[in-house]
Amino acid sequence: MKTPRPPRASDWVVPAKEGHFDELLGDLAGLASRPAEAPFTGPWAEFFEHLGPEGLSDLDHRYASLKRQIRDNGVTYNVYADASGPQRPWSLDLFPLILSPSTWAHIETGVLQRVRVLDRVMSDVYGPQHLLASGLLPAALVQGHPGYLRAMKGIKPVGGNHLHIAAFDMARGPDGNWWVLSQRTQAPSGLGYLLENRLAVSRQFPEAFESMHVQRLAGTYRALIEGLKAMSPAGADAHIALLTPGPYNETYFEHAYLARYLGLTLVEGSDLTVRDQRLYLKTLQGLKPVHGLLKRLDDEFLDPLELRPDSTLGVPGLLQAIRAGHVLVANTPGSAFLESPALLGFLPALARHLLNEELLLPALPTWWCGERAALEEVLPLLGESVIKPTYPGSAGRHTFESVSGTSLSQREIDEWAGRILRQSDEHTVQTRLPLSQMPVWRQQGGDSQLARRSVILRVFAVADGPGSWRVLPGGMARLAGANAEIASMQRGGSSADVWVQTPGRVDSTTLLPTHSGTAAVVQRKRMVTSRAAENLFWLGRYTERTENTIRLARVALASLNGDDQSAQPLLAWLSDMAILGGLVLPSVPPATQARRVFERSLIDGLNKTGHASSVGFNLRALRQAASAVRERLSQEHWNVIVQAEEEFFERLKHPAAGGTLSTIDGMQALEVASGHLAAITGGQTDRMTRDDGWRLLSIGRHIERLAFLSSALSLGLKAGALHDEAGFEATLALFDSTITFHAQFQQSRELAALLDLLVLDRDNPRSLSWVAQTLRGRLARLAGSAPGQLSTLSLLIPNPDLWDLAKLCNAEGSDAHPSLSELLSLCTSAAYSISDDISALYFTHSGDARQSLGA
Repeated sequence: MKTPRPPRASDWVVPAKEGHFDELLGDLAGLASRPAEAPFTGPWAEFFEHLGPEGLSDLDHRYASLKRQIRDNGVTYNVYADASGPQRPWSLDLFPLILSPSTWAHIETGVLQRVRVLDRVMSDVYGPQHLLASGLLPAALVQGHPGYLRAMKGIKPVGGNHLHIAAFDMARGPDGNWWVLSQRTQAPSGLGYLLENRLAVSRQFPEAFESMHVQRLAGTYRALIEGLKAMSPAGADAHIALLTPGPYNETYFEHAYLARYLGLTLVEGSDLTVRDQRLYLKTLQGLKPVHGLLKRLDDEFLDPLELRPDSTLGVPGLLQAIRAGHVLVANTPGSAFLESPALLGFLPALARHLLNEELLLPALPTWWCGERAALEEVLPLLGESVIKPTYPGSAGRHTFESVSGTSLSQREIDEWAGRILRQSDEHTVQTRLPLSQMPVWRQQGGDSQLARRSVILRVFAVADGPGSWRVLPGGMARLAGANAEIASMQRGGSSADVWVQTPGRVDSTTLLPTHSGTAAVVQRKRMVTSRAAENLFWLGRYTERTENTIRLARVALASLNGDDQSAQPLLAWLSDMAILGGLVLPSVPPATQARRVFERSLIDGLNKTGHASSVGFNLRALRQAASAVRERLSQEHWNVIVQAEEEFFERLKHPAAGGTLSTIDGMQALEVASGHLAAITGGQTDRMTRDDGWRLLSIGRHIERLAFLSSALSLGLKAGALHDEAGFEATLALFDSTITFHAQFQQSRELAALLDLLVLDRDNPRSLSWVAQTLRGRLARLAGSAPGQLSTLSLLIPNPDLWDLAKLCNAEGSDAHPSLSELLSLCTSAAYSISDDISALYFTHSGDARQSLGA
């Protein structure tokens, strides 16, 4: 009996749509004629040969592994167009786009030529403006563009380059040639995502990746950073930061990813300040100079003093520091006009004028309708072209979504013609290009198959020195949806890795030190920005606060449904604690009056985010604080924070319309959340570097613990719960000290035993003495005090060395225990005072800010 052969890739081939170039077959779809046994181009045939004996039958497993890796790594993309939520996992396809050495050589040469042209155009526009005077560039496309910054006129950038990173979107046409579709110069995205794409996809096909001589990426990133440092005012010792709009930006993941990979400080505008025309980073140790900014922020938001006054993302005075030559900004502000699609039509003449060269990599035929001749030529072609805004994304000029004429009816085409005639300069028309299509692996229901998707390739050129650039060997491929013509991540598209084959040696450059010996390893202390410090501080506080409210809710629900339902001191104490902790509103009757109403209110409020200090509110605040410092957290730490919030809210969804949550529902959700909090605190304790940022996180936790535990004992004392057997046990449970107490004191119910463990025991991390001692030490270390010396803030905390058990237990003829009450009050007030003082001392910088608006 003949053994059936495993399925081959050729058995699964689904041709590209007619009229589109087929990347897999290497031909125009509908015209391909290849032997059945060798239907693919050389690179793709080699790729499929390396799949191993299981061939395509193993692709489902690899596809699932890829999706799991993206999810586990927390790779996300915030999709503004997605109404169901702002964040979703990054979409990555299994197969890479493979480019042969000859194809890449053509793209690389053409991109290098184009970036030289663009840099010289920008240099002229902000310099002598010969191109405007000679008519090679229309003034309306430059000075009429909202992205043209008059404040930068006459300014020569530090290091000489205007452009340090430029991205070019291109596609292969039906004839097999590559065409430029657009260019990005303000803050092009993708440099971080493509690194994650490479890591994920190469792990799925390690044999093919090694055997096909795919060029590596690290050398280009190293050249970029070394080039930025070399061109900055401080040279090789420059401090370079990456400026991000913040965690709500759609590509924030890659901002944090790039900062970690490149060794840059991730900053927001509020982290920076300008003093005496120099840029500084606000850190816990004071102001530290910044010599270079890799910005991921559109130019108009950079400086509210000279650009958009409503911007909260930029740095007041930044343009002044740039003009003074004290900081390099990549790219130099003012490049937005280069992104206008209308500029593509003028670049061939500009290349001839500036370089005396013909462009090697052509752009699609493009007409700016602001020119009468172009307008008259293009109006009859609207039905077969793409209509684009001349000033895309501009708040000051008319803008709209690009539209393909092939999708319009004749009436709609006539309407567009009317708009173009009325506002001709606002419209640019470009020839429609049927995009080439590459293979993707798709699972439809229970079936898996090779499908095709239209692809756009984004290629990056980065500066490695003055007037010098190199092209990243690869890039990011963006794939359109199943029936879409436009490859857009914002519109639900996906991405693919790009493999560039090299005929020679694969570059083995790494971003790790390459010299032998310990001298090459230079340990640079990680700076903690004031913003990061504040978020770490609140991450600690919300972690502890969430854990406290979960434990309080569990103790309360267990007591309300246990054997001690009639213990009035216990019920009174739990009512006071629930109100203090925000678990119930003050208007709710206490448990001593209406136990079931109180219980119902507590359960209903667990997941109410409008309830300040509810469990749901604190979990959400915990995640928000963590997202602002995500680059400092391990992936496991971040994952469990996300999972804790999502699972808690999922478990507390009403079972049906009009349904109510039961006590069992609430207890189960709290139990699972408690397990997550244990993992979160474990991550903070064991998986974070003990720098000043971690100390502030720890201080935040211990401030919260000091206030909560001292308040719990104070209210328990007033309600008489500490002298009640049920209240006694509940207090131990709230302090998470039940097992420890019974191991040490067996069945004792003496107040002295309780205070010895919960107030004085230096070995119990839930005792006030341990918390106070730890907090005093952390505050002193944060302030840089000498060993054994305490800082001013440390001295605000009552000294546990002076606490005396006999004095604390002394009731002086009553149950008031004045010494204990006074100590608890001092601990509570100290916690709040220290919180305010930390904010004033470490999170704000109120020194003289001498900012000049002069030239």
